Amino acid sequence: MEQENLLTAEIPAEEETQQNITQGADKPAGVPEKFWNAETGEIRVEALLKSYLALEQKLSSLPGAPKTPEDYQIALNHGLFDSDPEVNKRLHAKGLTADQVQEVYDLAAERMVPMILDLAAEFQADREVERLVTHFGGVDQWQEVSRQLLQFGQKTLPPKVLEGLASSYDGVMALYAMMQGEGGSENPLLDVPADAAASTTEQDLQAMMRDPKYWRDKDPAFVAKVTEGYKALYDQ
Repeated sequence: MEQENLLTAEIPAEEETQQNITQGADKPAGVPEKFWNAETGEIRVEALLKSYLALEQKLSSLPGAPKTPEDYQIALNHGLFDSDPEVNKRLHAKGLTADQVQEVYDLAAERMVPMILDLAAEFQADREVERLVTHFGGVDQWQEVSRQLLQFGQKTLPPKVLEGLASSYDGVMALYAMMQGEGGSENPLLDVPADAAASTTEQDLQAMMRDPKYWRDKDPAFVAKVTEGYKALYDQ
């Protein structure tokens, strides 16, 4: 086969050369078909630009973090705690949106606050028990008194009333006064009008139990009012 001499070969026209090149050009990997012009072998720059601008507009409409932490509008209708500026700064630094920050506060109110309140109640209960131990002269004495109080309360009071009295120092002292003042048919606890007791609130009862006539003098009529008040509140 005779080899062609490139030095003396005929040079094709420029348009023909360009056509041969473009017809053999392949689409680069990763370029979507809608951005590739197979006829010219070029990327459709205009279509690519339009697509980019549309994407940018869409992203700009999505919610994002406000300009400053102070711009967070947090709803705290529960009243359990207030918005914390330091916490907001840290959440803002993480790029959290207003909805995400609101969710953080909602979760805190839903999960953390009840746990804290339970711990506080346990701590308060421990303090109340310490007061009772001191009042009755020691652990052994209190254990005996508490046993007697439980038996007395289970025998003479509705379960809800006993539960209410046993939940605080003042309530236990009220129960103790009731046990000491028990006197059969002459028991003054039976002589208190029910409608008067029913109109008493729990705050009123707690205030009455702090009265010296209740815890120091053990005034039978006064103790009776407290007892009937608790019955009206808890024996529903």
